[in-house]
Amino acid sequence: MNRAAWIVPLVCFAACETAPYTGRKQFILLSPSQELSLGSQAYQETLGKSRVVGAGPQMESVRGVGARIAPVADEDLKAAGLPPFQWEFNVIEEQTVNAWCLPGGKVAFFTGILPICQDEDGIATVMGHEIGHAIARHGAERITTGLGIEIVAQALETGLSKSKPATREAVIGAFGLGSQLGVALPFDRNQELEADHIGLMLMAKAGYDPRKASQFWERMAAQSQGAPPEFLSTHPSDENRIAQIRELLPKALAVYSPRTQEKP
Repeated sequence: MNRAAWIVPLVCFAACETAPYTGRKQFILLSPSQELSLGSQAYQETLGKSRVVGAGPQMESVRGVGARIAPVADEDLKAAGLPPFQWEFNVIEEQTVNAWCLPGGKVAFFTGILPICQDEDGIATVMGHEIGHAIARHGAERITTGLGIEIVAQALETGLSKSKPATREAVIGAFGLGSQLGVALPFDRNQELEADHIGLMLMAKAGYDPRKASQFWERMAAQSQGAPPEFLSTHPSDENRIAQIRELLPKALAVYSPRTQEKP
């Protein structure tokens, strides 16, 4: 296919979109359907190479938090004129301190991050952050700004599984997958802070205490011991993100309603 045949509709589709909650203007070349297709392929490939936890309290906690945050995120997608995600929540047996959410609501937590989360409020802090990346379309935005029209066109033309390894890894990395595929391509600091902002609002609306978010990042900072783990690689400093969370707390507390305890 003539490359220009891809480039023209991509550019015509692209527009200044608006990130939820922050109002930041974005320029994105991928359509939502193209983004979802790439994310779904990356998700299935990753799970196929991973040791997925099939049952147990860790999985139940992650899925329980997901069941509360997902409807809130879907409301934001609807407000943006986007379809709801087809949510999936999994836990991967690996000691990497990481978690991610791919387009379409494909969420995975590595077991290595769960002790730092400590409880459901900690899980909600991480999950809200990762879902924030997905509903703000950070992966598609990063592909647009970092890889260029030619590589995007090639990836969409040939399909992820048929792409050259370098293209395939770049696309997967842009969606935020960590060391499982060895292609960590982290979001920039502005996107990370934006995901913190969105995540704080999501967890508060879902009934998780937003005041616990800064406590999670304090534990993360202590765990890193001066050498940031992969989850924090090239991310904002812990001090900066904690300061932003504290600044946003009044806004988050305004929409926070403590969830009903389902267990005695």
